[in-house]
Amino acid sequence: MVIRRKQIEIEKGIIGVISDTHGLVRPEAMAALQGVELIIHAGDIGKPEVLETLNEIAPVLAIRGNNDREAWARDIPDVLNLVINGFNLQVIHNVHDIYGDAASLDIHVVISGHSHKPGIVTRNEILFVNPGSAGPRRFKLPVAVGKIHFEKSGVSAKIIELKI
Repeated sequence: MVIRRKQIEIEKGIIGVISDTHGLVRPEAMAALQGVELIIHAGDIGKPEVLETLNEIAPVLAIRGNNDREAWARDIPDVLNLVINGFNLQVIHNVHDIYGDAASLDIHVVISGHSHKPGIVTRNEILFVNPGSAGPRRFKLPVAVGKIHFEKSGVSAKIIELKI
């Protein structure tokens, strides 16, 4: 398992989160992510051009999903541990595979994908964010991305359902 650690400071305190693109970058997703300072892709990217396209908006950090097994994805980590504006984050594709004990690691936010189900929930003072899938529609689930806001008082998130 490849784990990367990184510390980041962002001025406006807004990042975009996207997952499960499976090779598709919708114009609606690009529009919804405008104005963010960083984009985190929570896996199942599909092809490297997805990351290149998202990078036109803001720098991109990504992890591999269970479908990202081709040679181009070899150097993409399985897990990211980040510190953004003083808040500890873990990015992992499947939330059930959290690396370590989130509470004991003092993690404030867990970002995941995999399920294609967008959701935001707080458990044990940890914010769990799944932006859902921004790629091909699966079943009757919405197509969505998310944004996370980092402020001195805390972290908040919202899901943006794309009109497609």
